Amino acid sequence: MRREEITEEYQRITRQILDDSRAELYMDQHYLALALGAFRYAVNTQMRGIGTDGESLAVHPKDLASLYRENRLLVNRVYLHQVYHCLFRHIFKRIRPDRELWMLACDMAVEFLIDAQNLRATRTGRSALRERWRAQISCRIKVLNAEGIYAALVEMAPEPAVLMLLQEEFSPDYHSLWPALKEDQNRKQPPVKTLMLQKKWEDLSGKMMTQMESFSVEASTQDSSLLEQTQVENRERISYRSFLRKFAVLREEMHMDPDSYDSILYSLGLEMYGNMPLIEPVETREVKRIDEFVIVIDTSMSVSGRLVKSFLEQTFSVLSESESFLRKVNIRILMCDEQVLSDRKIESKKDLEEYMQHIQLVGEGGTDFRPAFAYVDDLIRKKRFLSLRGLLYFTDGKGIYPAKKPPYETAFIFCAEDYDDSAVPPWAIRLILPAWQLEEEKRLEDERFIWSEQER
Repeated sequence: MRREEITEEYQRITRQILDDSRAELYMDQHYLALALGAFRYAVNTQMRGIGTDGESLAVHPKDLASLYRENRLLVNRVYLHQVYHCLFRHIFKRIRPDRELWMLACDMAVEFLIDAQNLRATRTGRSALRERWRAQISCRIKVLNAEGIYAALVEMAPEPAVLMLLQEEFSPDYHSLWPALKEDQNRKQPPVKTLMLQKKWEDLSGKMMTQMESFSVEASTQDSSLLEQTQVENRERISYRSFLRKFAVLREEMHMDPDSYDSILYSLGLEMYGNMPLIEPVETREVKRIDEFVIVIDTSMSVSGRLVKSFLEQTFSVLSESESFLRKVNIRILMCDEQVLSDRKIESKKDLEEYMQHIQLVGEGGTDFRPAFAYVDDLIRKKRFLSLRGLLYFTDGKGIYPAKKPPYETAFIFCAEDYDDSAVPPWAIRLILPAWQLEEEKRLEDERFIWSEQER
């Protein structure tokens, strides 16, 4: 038989196996119809196993046939594995500093989800290693998504031999085709094609989530894990630094603004008419200031000290950029669990730097938000604040909220992906800021600082 005929036969068998796998998966999960059919098949003998770039499902025919002979359910699992990588946009996300742990975290997130669903088309035996690591990671995070698992793995720091065992257990595919991997190697911005692919999978993920939520009454408990993780992945991510800058106030100050008038006409008037300029310089300008501000730290046992410190570092980094610190400010930093435990007044950049150097967390009780608001209201009555702009409350969200809206803007910064917002009052601004996002923003800011220093 000629090479061309062998290749054609391999392609036919490969397509047949993948078509059958897609059909079996569809029977268990109708809401995945669009995602399951989003790939075109590509026989690729230059790579081992199975992988995807978001557009095609690249398969080595002999590896696929071998997997099928071992157990056709394994083919279903690896097919669904690729679909979930795309629906959660793992293939597009920026590669984290420890590349091996990040790739493993993406695979773990997908495999844990497939295990939890326990579908007929993907139900296989689970090893003791898999169950043990799922239990260990679940103790650290609630939502088993890639970012959370990566943070847990970094903290756990598995030995090289253990890491190899985990990769064999959780990584049935190859990631060499991932657009994010190529961009990381080239240090370039994503090309238009990649951005279009990413938008395509965002739309597919959104449609799947809408369909699951619309027919949640009919959906089985097997699908709750998929819906939960999809909701987390599709949640809009807002930069904390951008969010905090919104609390800056526009005010007029007595200060000449040289950009608001035409200096040529001004000079011409003085030259022609003596002491009579044609246009007077504007003697006020609008500046962004954070004059009065309150930061409340939930120091209950459910909020870690490391996370609090990261939050404060990011907060103070943004505050230090503000023109507020060109003069005296009135910022209060409270620590509170079931009661207000400490109150530190910040009046200058020097106070801020000193506070960060000697910060100590106090309190490990329960969480009650009301004492902090009552304490701030008392400060207002005593004229300690004249025009309080807002209050930031950093917490895990598990506590008792005030019944009435305070006379200043209030934002609750939730440090947990799976917080319960059923008790959060409608007047409160909510921002979800999980640990991995805080640390990622800090790392990016550090990188930008290093690059700017190198350019100088």
